[in-house]
Amino acid sequence: MRGAIQGTILAAVAALGLLGGAALAMEMSRQSIVGDANSLRPERIIIGLDLSRSNPLIDDPAFAARVGGRIANIIAHLGFSSEVHIRTFGSYDPSANSFAYDVVLSTRARPDYVASEVQKLIAGTPRLVNSGRWRSQQKTNILAFLDNVTRAYGCGAMPTTIILASDGIEDSEYARLQRGDGLPSPDQRLYRGCAALVIYGIGQGTGSPMLTGRLRYQWENWARRAGFTRFQGLNDW
Repeated sequence: MRGAIQGTILAAVAALGLLGGAALAMEMSRQSIVGDANSLRPERIIIGLDLSRSNPLIDDPAFAARVGGRIANIIAHLGFSSEVHIRTFGSYDPSANSFAYDVVLSTRARPDYVASEVQKLIAGTPRLVNSGRWRSQQKTNILAFLDNVTRAYGCGAMPTTIILASDGIEDSEYARLQRGDGLPSPDQRLYRGCAALVIYGIGQGTGSPMLTGRLRYQWENWARRAGFTRFQGLNDW
């Protein structure tokens, strides 16, 4: 099983030398965004990596490493039978976002091991983009991504948290947030039972605390109307 997990990520990153080595030692006493770190209740984590050109994740190695570390801390404290799913997004084009990583945590896919591999993957995003293995994209279809993953997985079977490594600047047919548009009303039927929406990097790269605040306000209100129990939008940490 461990070989299958590593093989999935190797398809994207092996030639860059991003994998290998021992799993990171994860020591964290605080409560994670997904709940009590001591709980063994299975949870589902869906991670969306925003490859749009406005997002520093694609060209800032230090920022990508920080995001990877933050998300790895969450995965390391999940219980067995929890699910971890990773997808890329940006333009509304399946061929531009074909990367998929899916694993169920178990004794053969332990949380600390999976956390270490996911951290390396996310930290390596700038290199993957620079090498052409992942394509930087012109649009930012965050709402379409949320629509697709909730239709694919739903939130009813187990507590589900969606984590976006994104600047939060929706730039699509729905809204252009940097231009001053507001987010449209969500379809509450899609998000019924969803636990949390998390955005790491909201407003990053804009250099504007006012724009960051407006983006956070827009997404927090959208998440509340959609039915998410919790929202967290961090520019820095």
